[in-house]
Amino acid sequence: MTTSPTASGGGTKIKQRFWTARSRRDAWIFLAFALPNIALIVMFTYRPLIANIQYSFLDWTLGSDFATAVGLNNYVTFFTSSDAPEVLGTTAIFTVLTVGGAMVLGLLIALALNQKLPGRTFARSAIFAPYVLSGVGVGLVWLFIFDPVYGALSWVLRGLGQSSPQWINDPKLALTMVIIVYIWKNLGYCAVVYLAGLQSMPQDVMEAASLDGAGVVRRFFAIVFPLLSPTTFFLLITSLLSSLQAFDILKIMTPTGQGTNTLMFETYLQAFGAYNRAGYSAAISVVLFLLLLIMTAVQMRFVERKVHYA
Repeated sequence: MTTSPTASGGGTKIKQRFWTARSRRDAWIFLAFALPNIALIVMFTYRPLIANIQYSFLDWTLGSDFATAVGLNNYVTFFTSSDAPEVLGTTAIFTVLTVGGAMVLGLLIALALNQKLPGRTFARSAIFAPYVLSGVGVGLVWLFIFDPVYGALSWVLRGLGQSSPQWINDPKLALTMVIIVYIWKNLGYCAVVYLAGLQSMPQDVMEAASLDGAGVVRRFFAIVFPLLSPTTFFLLITSLLSSLQAFDILKIMTPTGQGTNTLMFETYLQAFGAYNRAGYSAAISVVLFLLLLIMTAVQMRFVERKVHYA
């Protein structure tokens, strides 16, 4: 920092140099902390992403030493195949129902847990517990429950004189089965996030509405739900991305697909299943990446307009 006399005399004008010793020191400290993280992100996120895009332009069998460049042929093959409508449709159904189901049920549970009820602390822990459990463990437990021969559900139905549905063998029932399990696993996350939003609401607004004669239902739709819009927007993005990338429960409960072939699961089956089509699998994963990118951008551009932050 340097000083120089002003033209009028009696005072000094302070001139600040942009690149001072302190600025250089702060820059080095920033680089020391940021560069390792940036290097890890580049190495384990962007480098595999770029490599996967390159593989999507190849006709390559997994494990082979040779690959043939085919341009956009893998993408054309996928979108013109008879499996594409089924895979895209299954992905849409699974995503919409799991995201919508978890958010709606999570909000209802949060409203209940926000009341002063005995044992609510234990209930909150019990509701959130499935979210932190391993997807493999959850899938194995629920697979035992849904097993049409030895499962707990079939035992209950036989006791009532009913036969158990073929949850595993029927493609439509298999999709219903994994949707139920995925909602059960993730609704605790939505409930806890919604509960945090409910507890941060201004109580004076709620009390004023109550004094004005607004009932419970009216207060919810006129005040509570609009004030929860930032929470809903956050959950919509995170839950949507999570559902589109769901894999572990699908793999454990339906190892060969059987009507549960989402884009993520189809990527795995094509590369590591009976086909070993690594290039084709890479093309499907790029389609999934672009879908995630577009849906996130659309939400940030249009859905956020409905969010009330104040």
